[in-house]
Amino acid sequence: MKNLSAKQECFIKLILLSLIFLFILAEFLLALTPPVSRDALIHHLAIPKLWLVHGGFYETPWAGFSYYPMNLSLLYLVPLYFGNDIIPNFIHLSFGVGTAALLYSYLNKRCGQFAGLLGSLMFISLPTILRTATTAYVDVGLVFFTTLSVLAYVYWRDTEYQENGWLLVSAIAMGLALGTKYSALPVWFFLTLALVFLYSKETGRQWPALKYGFLFFLISLMVFSPWLVKNVILTGNPLYPLLKSFFGDSGINVEGVYSAMSGDAGGSMFKTRQWFWGESVWETLLIPLRFFLQGQDHNPRYFDGVLNPVLLFIAPFAFINKTLKTEKLLFLFFAAFVILLAFFMDQHRIRYILPAVPFVIILAVLGFVNLFNWIMEKQKPLQTIYLAAFILILVVMIGFNAVYAKNYFAKIAPVDYILKKESRHQFIARYDGSYPAVRYINEHSQASAKIRLILLAGRGYHLDRRYEEDASFGMDVIRNLVSFSNDEAAFQKYLRSLDCTHLLVRYELMRQFLTDNYSPEEIGRFSEQLSKTVVIPFYDGHYAVFQIKAGS
Repeated sequence: MKNLSAKQECFIKLILLSLIFLFILAEFLLALTPPVSRDALIHHLAIPKLWLVHGGFYETPWAGFSYYPMNLSLLYLVPLYFGNDIIPNFIHLSFGVGTAALLYSYLNKRCGQFAGLLGSLMFISLPTILRTATTAYVDVGLVFFTTLSVLAYVYWRDTEYQENGWLLVSAIAMGLALGTKYSALPVWFFLTLALVFLYSKETGRQWPALKYGFLFFLISLMVFSPWLVKNVILTGNPLYPLLKSFFGDSGINVEGVYSAMSGDAGGSMFKTRQWFWGESVWETLLIPLRFFLQGQDHNPRYFDGVLNPVLLFIAPFAFINKTLKTEKLLFLFFAAFVILLAFFMDQHRIRYILPAVPFVIILAVLGFVNLFNWIMEKQKPLQTIYLAAFILILVVMIGFNAVYAKNYFAKIAPVDYILKKESRHQFIARYDGSYPAVRYINEHSQASAKIRLILLAGRGYHLDRRYEEDASFGMDVIRNLVSFSNDEAAFQKYLRSLDCTHLLVRYELMRQFLTDNYSPEEIGRFSEQLSKTVVIPFYDGHYAVFQIKAGS
């Protein structure tokens, strides 16, 4: 760093290292808690646990997301086999720390340790990373593999395309990204085309460019291929549930299951946001910028996540000089591509733009470095004023992340659980209203019991019994039961066809669904038939367990 003494540099690095340590410590403590996050309970932990409950691989055609690639879920399977569901949190967190290390390595090589440490801190402290990395999701794993793939390509380019080991690393990393989440598919095509274009432009050799592009594509495909083969065997469609119009539907019902790549590029996106939230066309068009400015957790209008607004304003300063021009443009186009792709999806979530975040951070750090060097070239007192403003921006940026971390830590409140002042059951019940009913089933049903979920949105991970749902979340089951309630024999026959011993029902929602869709007479007949065929051993005002009577 220009015009700084060794002592000043050492002091700044010590502060950055201390902050990195504190954020990682907070994330470590958060990761020590049992799984309560939605996607972990319905997918990333739930499907591997179902495999274990069934004694091996088990197809779940009622869960369309079970056909998505599941590299990280396979990693989670190992600790789940040994009865540990905390380690998956740390597996996912390790990818966050690994991504921070990748950013440090790149920025340290380009701009020195200060830049490397700042980039690591900006990533590891980012609100959406802190929230996502500390639970058993897959998004940060995707970020790690895509970042490694892009940076490995950059390092291959550094060698003037001579050390092909970097190309191999890049291709394997991209294959692992594809095996983590379908969201990597367009990134794969983007990097393949970028590789061919830049190689051809910088060497003037078109055929080798095509050769290396094909090699990158093929190696990535080979790493990804086990998931494609599995889906071909099960459905006839390697990318199921994507491209159903091309490969056919295979007869599996996935209605209501969101596809990560089912983008909505038409006017319905604008109509939907106007209908639900009263947003104008301009507000919708500005979503790529609003991702950074208006994010809120658990709010679908505001993208269910939080980024740092400072990134948006500092990144452009990376381009005030011409150093690393090609790399900066590659990172800019990559980030813009990912963000625009997320914009055209049928749901807007900050998680969907996470592969862009490391490269926005790289540009922001380069922007900070350029600004600092520009400031240090000024004469006092202007230098002092600009330097104070520079430090203030850094403090605001890290302070924003720190305030989020403090509030999120207070919300999760892991310390009582870690110190055993709160039991596992109590902790889970704080966040999962269905858990008391789930616990009742685990403790009072036979090991051979089969559970049908009704209006639980798939949250079945904590069940220690076999369970199923359907793509309508149980609404079709309710409709059919009501339609058969005129005939006791038909009602009981349909109930037997569900092949279950218990129904786990979100009772308040079922009651609302019945009230909204059926007359009091129809509801009365349904209730009468239900009382003849089930007993209700558990009901807490919100959730109920219906145990089907023997012989029904």
